[in-house]
Amino acid sequence: MELSEKGFIMGRLDGKVAIVTGGNSGVGAATAVLMAKEGAKVVISARREAPLLEVAEKIKAAGGEVLTVVTDISKPEDAKNLVAKTVEAFGKVDVLVNNAGVLEEGLKPIDRVLDADMDKIIDTNTKGTMYCMREAAEEMKKLETACSIINVASVAGVMGCGGAAYVASKAAIVGVTRHTALRFAGTNIRCNAICPGSIVTPMVANMKPENCDPDMFGQMMKHNDLRVPICMPEDVANIILFFASDESRAITGQAIVSDFGSTL
Repeated sequence: MELSEKGFIMGRLDGKVAIVTGGNSGVGAATAVLMAKEGAKVVISARREAPLLEVAEKIKAAGGEVLTVVTDISKPEDAKNLVAKTVEAFGKVDVLVNNAGVLEEGLKPIDRVLDADMDKIIDTNTKGTMYCMREAAEEMKKLETACSIINVASVAGVMGCGGAAYVASKAAIVGVTRHTALRFAGTNIRCNAICPGSIVTPMVANMKPENCDPDMFGQMMKHNDLRVPICMPEDVANIILFFASDESRAITGQAIVSDFGSTL
């Protein structure tokens, strides 16, 4: 490790191979770029290839190593292929960042939730995350070195502030994070979750108050302090980096809310 000009530790992921799902924009792209700067060989995945290649070019231009794998995590065969391609290219998987996810439109509450929304959101956010965890864990078990699984959940999964389908999908991620940490406690594999509040990303930018269920939106506003800042992708990426590094080696099974205290 070495220090940057500002005194920050660099090279925290030297020798590590990290998979970042949803690595085409927002938190995923910021995380991939940061991890590459810290010495990791990075594999980024998403359903669309063009944005992935743009992020990959940024990483390569900065001297990092990166592989792109087009992946729909809601398909178990795609999750299997993602991990297989990673091992084929770099020989192992040390870090998995489950960032890929989808939002429902309209913040539909439990009494108005649609079956189609439940299927779409849970298939991607919950089942897709679990598919990737299952495949990566099999490779991590082969290693003797420290490995880390980081799940990007949401404050919605902790506080209930969101549409019913989305809340359910993210609360499940908090639960399976703790399950996985318990399953591998005392081994080389750790698992933690980060639960961001609102983040400035392209996905969130498409949500407009006028398109949201007025009852649910009104209830959520009662429990949010609008005076505090909104998370930027880099804020979340910094926490993910900490979870991925050996600096957090004593932490597992935790779900950390990062929202500047807006929901306290």
